[in-house]
Amino acid sequence: MANPGPGNSITLRIDAPSNFHVTSELAAAAAAAGAAVTALDVVESHPATIVVDLTCNTTGEEHAEQIRAAVEGLQGVTVRAVSDRTFLMHLGGKLEVVPSVPLRNRDDLSRAYTPGVARVCMAIAEDKSKARNLTVKRNTIAVVTDGTAVLGLGDIGPEAALPVMEGKAALFKQFANVDAWPVCLDTKDTEEIIKIVKAIAPVYGGVNLEDIAAPRCFEIEARLRDELDIPVFHDDQHGTAIVTLAALQNALKVVGKAIGDVRIVVSGVGAAGNAIVQLLLAEGAVDIVACGRNGAITRDEEYTDAHRRELAATTNPRGVSGTLKEVLVGADVFIGVSAPNILDENDIAGMAEDAIVFAMANPTPEVDPIVASRHAAVVATGRSDFPNQINNVLAFPGFFRGLLDAGVSDITPPMLVAAAQAIADRVGDDELNASFIIPSVFDPLVAGAVADAIVRVVESSKE
Repeated sequence: MANPGPGNSITLRIDAPSNFHVTSELAAAAAAAGAAVTALDVVESHPATIVVDLTCNTTGEEHAEQIRAAVEGLQGVTVRAVSDRTFLMHLGGKLEVVPSVPLRNRDDLSRAYTPGVARVCMAIAEDKSKARNLTVKRNTIAVVTDGTAVLGLGDIGPEAALPVMEGKAALFKQFANVDAWPVCLDTKDTEEIIKIVKAIAPVYGGVNLEDIAAPRCFEIEARLRDELDIPVFHDDQHGTAIVTLAALQNALKVVGKAIGDVRIVVSGVGAAGNAIVQLLLAEGAVDIVACGRNGAITRDEEYTDAHRRELAATTNPRGVSGTLKEVLVGADVFIGVSAPNILDENDIAGMAEDAIVFAMANPTPEVDPIVASRHAAVVATGRSDFPNQINNVLAFPGFFRGLLDAGVSDITPPMLVAAAQAIADRVGDDELNASFIIPSVFDPLVAGAVADAIVRVVESSKE
């Protein structure tokens, strides 16, 4: 059974007898059913009965029902309702629009709106670049998706993608004070997406592309970068690559290996896998084997996808072929951005000594992290309930903060490398160990460090 986690947290409202032992009996019954009890509050008290809210983490809906049944099995106990705390958090959405200036009287109104606003409009009409300083464009980005590759859920559509995009926008604000707004498009047509984003671009200082399926995401990003005068960042590609490189730099320190000497196997050749490979190559990796569903990408195969052709030309210098399991034998590093449970304990045991395993498929990794840790020296995942969470939130808020502060439109490879180094450097040598190769997503200094790194790259390029 998977570990109970806060993503599946519930609160049971319970009617129970008002005796001395009842609260401990409720907690014990829930725990015996596998719940991780996090709170127990008496919300009403009467002469013969009490009402208790019991909050606990579960593994999912089926487990929640088992916990409910266990609690109701106690004599005199009735569960009134079970509330899903995740759904409660999402009621009404997670964002709101709040004015940044006071509107207290007619004087304020005359400047914020008519007639005073007309002067600002005309200033921008004469020089469009002034919109960057005189409107929300200065600090606002669009989080754009078509809902075709959402988390590990796949093509679920724009409405179902909205909670993720809201969450993304909330993270931008929380970690880097960047205002972001979800733009979920009801089209899968590449040209239409490009046209729409170009049409709304005057409002925004940047565009964060999110959860758009490969290979369309590559063309959309490339075209928008070419045709817009604001930065366009595809987080599934470059955010993932930045954080992966940061984690790998520190993991290699732990095991005493150099990036140019290790054999790396990457599972997944979509947006994230491609970007990871290219960034690792730029940082000096030599021996990388990229694997798709049918196994290793090799130079002697014909591929219709331009990105697979590029992988074939730039990776697999030894010309190995075979399945993922076959090419993983003897590898120093495994990086997974693919599918759940595709590797087992024997596969990790067959890797090189002091192996590094980044199993980042979400929510279920490519291999059970606990099993992998029996044989690998360093294990990381994309999950928050295991050590070494490789999470894009370490990169994208600070990256966009830096882009907006520097006022640039282009995103360059040196920026990606600088961001990765800034994240890696947040783990000091006195902190670094196999269970701590990447800073916490709640490290308050990460976003600022990444932003400063981007600004420094921009300034140095002007010299």
